[in-house]
Order: sequence, then structure tokens, then C-alpha cells
Amino acid sequence: MGEEDGRLRAVVTLAQGMAAAQSPRESWRAAALGACHALQGSFAALSMWERGRGRLRVLVNVGERAAGEEEFPEDEAYPVNQFPEITEFLHERWAGGGEPNAWVETATGPVDRGGYCHQRVAALRRRGRGSCVVAPIVLHGRAWGELYVARPVAVPVFGPGDADFATVLASVVAAGIAQTERLEEARRLAFTDALTGLANRRAVDMRLDEAVARHRADGSVVSLVVCDVNGLKRVNDTLGHAIGDRLLERFGSVLSLCGAMLPGALAARLGGDEFCLLAVGPSADEVVRVGDEVCSRAAELELGDGVACGIASTGDPIGEVTSARRLFRLADAAQYRAKALRAVKPVVAGRDGGLDDPVVRLADSPPPVAEDGERRRIRGRDPGA
Repeated sequence: MGEEDGRLRAVVTLAQGMAAAQSPRESWRAAALGACHALQGSFAALSMWERGRGRLRVLVNVGERAAGEEEFPEDEAYPVNQFPEITEFLHERWAGGGEPNAWVETATGPVDRGGYCHQRVAALRRRGRGSCVVAPIVLHGRAWGELYVARPVAVPVFGPGDADFATVLASVVAAGIAQTERLEEARRLAFTDALTGLANRRAVDMRLDEAVARHRADGSVVSLVVCDVNGLKRVNDTLGHAIGDRLLERFGSVLSLCGAMLPGALAARLGGDEFCLLAVGPSADEVVRVGDEVCSRAAELELGDGVACGIASTGDPIGEVTSARRLFRLADAAQYRAKALRAVKPVVAGRDGGLDDPVVRLADSPPPVAEDGERRRIRGRDPGA
């Protein structure tokens, strides 16, 4: 197989590796590994330009890493003013003349350029590498970062043909990154409520299943706060749906703010006028205090009539919780009772008699049968265990 065929196959392998990635990290790693293999290097890195901070941040290092080089570094970054050869690229002076080309540096190259230490040559010597090729990455017409591939001292240095090939690889990597960003955005939208920006019901269901599994494994306290915005229909009917949406957005902001008081809590809109907070770890009392705060802040909104709030926590005497569905039923029944009582504070399952609590009995009892034979549900949710 000729060199041209080998390089074509390497390009395909790189593209396929990035396409198969399930996360940005996997995509970055596939890009670096693919480029390293394609250019017969011993080490490769992918870095992103952080415009707001004026630095190149290393996303991934693969291959034969030197001391201090981590695969996914948390804080490896370099001020761009240390790299004069890339400054022009980052400021997009190339934009009028097509894509920027890759270039080669060698450990035997000049260290002093323009009165300062040339960082790349010094780094090659410091890390025992003989040469590197640096390929700028352009995404959506703007400078995004760079692909860096190095070879050890004992092998031939990169040449002009390698630089041309690295330019091609950088374009393939840019296409892969763009696809990853689109997939991440699609995933984000799939679990996000479009109106409020909070998580949606699908995200809550997934997180709650995981939380209950953790509770069963190690006893972690899982708490669910369910809120129903009072007066939304009146606002929609008298002031219009645009104002009703504003009420939902503002309550979403209140819920997000209060949820931040519980480390790791998930704030979500379940649909319509229903919202929830899911917390794993904080005590039931901490969650109730936050529920109180949610009610107080909601009552101060100039629109609507506050919220009806119900809470269910495995930290309270509600009996064994073996499924996400039961915890949801308990929180939902508590919220249903808060609505009926016009309560200005949360109703908490299990705090009025444990298993004899009216909320617990309501949640665990079979739903009544209507005249048409249909089983009624609490707030429209499946009451099955």
C-alpha cells in the first residue's frame, strides 16, 4: 500500500473515530489519537483557544506523555503571547487568504526569535522530542485551536509534506468537532425545557431512577419537591399566554435560585404549571427549608398566586422507597394536598403520622374508580407501584 493510500485510510479512520465518540472528551481523544497515528508521531495534543482568557487550553494529551502531561489536564494552558507564530492565526489575519497552513518546528531550530525564548523549540528539547507539526483548527470560519503532533529525537523530523497532510487532518478534526457540538446541543435540548431553560421531565425521570438506585445501595437521602404554580390559567385567560409564559419563566428563576441552596439539586419543569426540585444527599430538613423559601419567593412574584408545594423525602417516615414512581406519587400527593388546603408552606409526606399520614395513605391507596370505570390518578400520573 502506497503512502497516499495509507494516508487516505488514516483520514477515514480519524473521521470514523470522532463520529463514533459519545462525548466531547471521547471526540477530542479520537482526534488526537487519529492524527498521531496518521502522522506517525509518538505524542499528540488537541488545544482550544479560550478567547476571553487569551490562552490555549490543552484538552487532551495522548501517546508517550512526558512528566506532568495528563491525558485530560484540568489546568494545562499557555498564554497566546508566548506563541508568536500562532498569534496571527488567532487574530484571523489569514481570513482573506483561505485556511491557515500547518508548520513544522524542530528541536534543532533557533530558540531566540525576536528577542524572546521560542517556547515550542524549548519545549521540544525539555521533553526529549525531536520535532513537531502544528496545525491550526478553524471552526465556523473562526480560529478554534490547534492540533499538535510530535516525534521523538531518534526518528526523522517532520517535513513539508507532513505539514500539508496535517493541514488536511485539521480540517477533518474541525468537521468532527462541529458534529460533536451539534450532537451535544441536541442532547442538551432533549433534556431541557425550552421555555424556562430548566431540566425537563425526561431529565428528571432519568436522574430520579439513578437517585433511587443509589438510595437502595447506600442509603443516600433522596428528596423530591413538586410545585404547582397557582393562578396560571387566570393569568393566561385575562392577560394572555405571553404573560403566562413570563410567570412560568420567573418562577423557573426562583426555583433555580433556591435549588442552588442544595448542592447538586436538579431544578426542572415537568410540564404546564408543574415544576420540581430533585436533591440527593441533603437532609429532609434542609430540603424542607428550601421548600419554604420557594413558597415565600413565589408569593412575592407580581404575577400568579404563589405555589402549592409538596415534598417527599426518604429521610422522613414514609416507608420503604424501592422505586422512583413511589417517591413521585408521595411528592405529588403532598402537593395535591397543599393545593386543596391552599397552604402557603410545603406539605411534607410522612410528617403527620408516618405511614398513617393522610398524604402517605393517599399516595399508596388504590385510585378511586369513576362512574365510567376509569381509574382516577393523582395529578395524571400512573399510580402503579
